[in-house]
Amino acid sequence: MSSHVDVAATTDLAEGGLLGATLPDGTVVCLYNRDGEIGAVGGQCTHAEFAMADGTLHGDGTIECAWHGARFDCRTGVLRRPPAIDPLAVYSVRVEGGRVLVGPRLGGAMGRSA
Repeated sequence: MSSHVDVAATTDLAEGGLLGATLPDGTVVCLYNRDGEIGAVGGQCTHAEFAMADGTLHGDGTIECAWHGARFDCRTGVLRRPPAIDPLAVYSVRVEGGRVLVGPRLGGAMGRSA
């Protein structure tokens, strides 16, 4: 994906909330709003492919998978709590005119951290 694509209105993503979105290539991402900062990570837990948007965004900046409780840093994708062992992908995000635009994958965390 070479450019940012419109996936949601900022009003669709409440502060402290998570929202799933599908990119034109079929990739599912999980949008988050942490204290007004909107970002995007991989949409499925790397442990059991459960939807991250069905999880919880915690005040410490981690997103918890609702299925088995794996936690990931929302900004970096770094694993913070097993049972997952791989990080989440992180995507470029821009907010323009009240819309959330998701761009290329920036990668995920390079290492693991519990």
